[in-house]
Amino acid sequence: MTTEAVVPGVGELAARIEDGASLAIPPDYSNVPLAATAALIRRNARDLNLVAVPTSGLQTDLLIGAGCVASLEAAAVSLGEFGPAPRFTDAIRRGVLAMKDSTCPAIHAALQAGEKGVPFMPLRGVLGSDLIGRRPDWRVIDNPFGENDPILLLPALRPDVALFHARRADRAGNVWLGQRRELVIMAHAARRTLVSVEEIVDDDFLADEVIAAGTLPALYVEAIALAPGGAQPLGLEGVYEADRARLVDYAEMARSADGFARWLDHFLATKAAVA
Repeated sequence: MTTEAVVPGVGELAARIEDGASLAIPPDYSNVPLAATAALIRRNARDLNLVAVPTSGLQTDLLIGAGCVASLEAAAVSLGEFGPAPRFTDAIRRGVLAMKDSTCPAIHAALQAGEKGVPFMPLRGVLGSDLIGRRPDWRVIDNPFGENDPILLLPALRPDVALFHARRADRAGNVWLGQRRELVIMAHAARRTLVSVEEIVDDDFLADEVIAAGTLPALYVEAIALAPGGAQPLGLEGVYEADRARLVDYAEMARSADGFARWLDHFLATKAAVA
C-alpha cells in the first residue's frame, strides 16, 4: 500500500477523532462505518457532537448507549422497519442528550454552505414550522431582493470530522462512493474526512471518466482503513445485505440497559478483528 493515507486499521481512525469533536455520520441506508464505530466505543470516546446527514439509526443508538454522545443534530433517529431507536429514545426521555431538531433539507443546505465556504444558506421549506422556535441559531429575515418575503437563514455546518464506510479506495487515496452524494457533501464540508473501506485496489479511479464521476478525490481524505464487512450488520449496496436477525435482536434487546450491554459486547467482539 503506497498511499500515506492508508492506516493500519479502524482503531487508528477512532484515535483521530478527539473527544468533544463534531462528527458527521451517514444514514442507515448509506455506508455506515460500524467497524469504526466499534473502535470509537472501545476507545471510550466521550462528548461527541453528532451531525446525522440527515438521519441516523443504529450507529447513533450504539454511540448514545455507550455514553459517547453529548449532542445530536438530526432530522430523525430510528431503526426504520425495526422500530424506534431505544437508547436514543431513553436518552431523550431522561434529558441526558442535547438535541438539535432539524429537517433533511435544512441539514443538507447547512452542509452545502460549509462546503462552499459561505456563512449561511437560505431555505424556505421550514417557514411556518414551530421548529424555528426551537433553533435559536436559525434566523428569519426579509429577503433583501423582495418585499414582505421572509427567508430562513441556516448557519453553515462545518463538522470537525466526517466518518463513513465505502466499497473501495485506490492506492492514491481516492474513494469510490458511487451514487452516495451525501457522503461527498459531508467530506467537502468537514474539516477532516476518515473512511473505512471494503478493499483497496490498484486502479486509478480518476483516470476513468465513468468511475471518476462517483469518486471522492484523495484531496478530501485524511485517512483510510481497510475494514471488510465494515458496515455490518447493516448492508452495503452491491456487497452484502443487512443482517435482519441481528437488527431484530438489537431492537428487542436494547430496550433495556442490560440487554443493550449484552448486544454491544457481542458486537464489539465481532468487530475486534478489524480494529
